[in-house]
Amino acid sequence: MKRFLFPRWINPFLGVLGLAAVGGGVYAAAMGGLVTDPKTLNVGYMPSQPVPFSHALHAGQLKMDCRYCHNTVFEAAHAAIPPTATCINCHSPAGEGGQSALGAVRTDSLKLQPIHESWKTGRSMAWKRIHNLPEFVYFNHAAHVNSGVSCKSCHGRIDQMEVVYQAEELSMAWCITCHRNPDPHLRPQEFVTKLDWKPSEDEWNDAKIAEHKEKYNINPQVHCAVCHR
Repeated sequence: MKRFLFPRWINPFLGVLGLAAVGGGVYAAAMGGLVTDPKTLNVGYMPSQPVPFSHALHAGQLKMDCRYCHNTVFEAAHAAIPPTATCINCHSPAGEGGQSALGAVRTDSLKLQPIHESWKTGRSMAWKRIHNLPEFVYFNHAAHVNSGVSCKSCHGRIDQMEVVYQAEELSMAWCITCHRNPDPHLRPQEFVTKLDWKPSEDEWNDAKIAEHKEKYNINPQVHCAVCHR
């Protein structure tokens, strides 16, 4: 019985195969780390919505409070996505002269047709979520805003965005930085949704911040169980 001998070209091929495996591992690690990094993947994320809703107009120019649409933000973990009924309060199907029931807002724009169709059919608007956290991360909106953390800290100047995009990393390291030192992100609770608020020295100084932290029992929170439950 003869022994089987591999061809001579197998020897250099094994070397090439080994280099390819090492190179592929390095490439996968580099690409996996970069592509899944929140700063690379999410900052600037700006999907198209079914209706071109302008926060710059509604929250900025018209000074509508965030809570008019996101009305659960002070009571619940999640900030509610406004139902069609909220839009219809101002943009009801046009009557004579293209006016809403309030008589002040034009509603005959083609851009509003999806809203009116949703109202007629009872089907919810398919708004696309912009700010996403992994399923294993617990975030409570009410806990933050009731402590005096403004919408601006996580969402940026929404009132200046014609189209909303993700302004911050929302990574674990980014969150921990705030949890270790929340002072720069705190403000009086009544100004949480006032995104252009700028404190005066008399209104908001170290003594006021310390008093605020004591009142709302705000301390550095970096234990894993705070967000991973």
